[in-house]
Amino acid sequence: MPCRFERVFAAAPFVPCGTVRTVTDPTIAPRLPAPPVPLRTARLELRHVTTDDLDALRYYTDPEVCRYLPFPAADEAALVKRVAMMAERLAPSEPDEVLSLAVVHDGTLVGDVILRLGKRADPSTAPSVAEIGWAFAPSAAGKGFATEAATALVTLAFDHYPVHRLVAHLDPRNTRSAALCERLGMTKEAHLRRDWPEADGTWTDDAIYGLLREEWPPG
Repeated sequence: MPCRFERVFAAAPFVPCGTVRTVTDPTIAPRLPAPPVPLRTARLELRHVTTDDLDALRYYTDPEVCRYLPFPAADEAALVKRVAMMAERLAPSEPDEVLSLAVVHDGTLVGDVILRLGKRADPSTAPSVAEIGWAFAPSAAGKGFATEAATALVTLAFDHYPVHRLVAHLDPRNTRSAALCERLGMTKEAHLRRDWPEADGTWTDDAIYGLLREEWPPG
């Protein structure tokens, strides 16, 4: 059950998530504190990804898992690179920085979720919008892990970060992720036709789901 994420942005020079920056300009927002990880739910632990998770993350080599993701199924070199990148995503603070969390059940990694910080009002403020995404091993399907993990991620986003809005981008054909967004109380806000560029040069539709702080928790 993958959710689209990892859009390519033309942004300011990248600052690694764990980088400590000394702020002397009052017009630049200070870095946000690191999130309180690991997170624990009734059945799951959400923790930072490490390079030791390489074998467990091999679902990224499965074309079916990557069918609705914005990158193709990974070969060995691409998988090593992806896992190393995920392991560096520890403490996002600025636009386009990401938090990657492994989802673990009874000691087995069953999926991963991300939170990507997005728009902010101006350089002196923290990001106010963030994007969420997920991918899970096929063996974890149908057990409620994605809903449980995504719920914990949304709670973290609104409790720890000063965001007022979360979004998710989906291929509209990805009905399972769309159903998950709806279980989270997200609203389908747009269906953009041929708006998403694929690696093979084609364009596919993009569905956008949104959730506001005042709408959480749902019901």
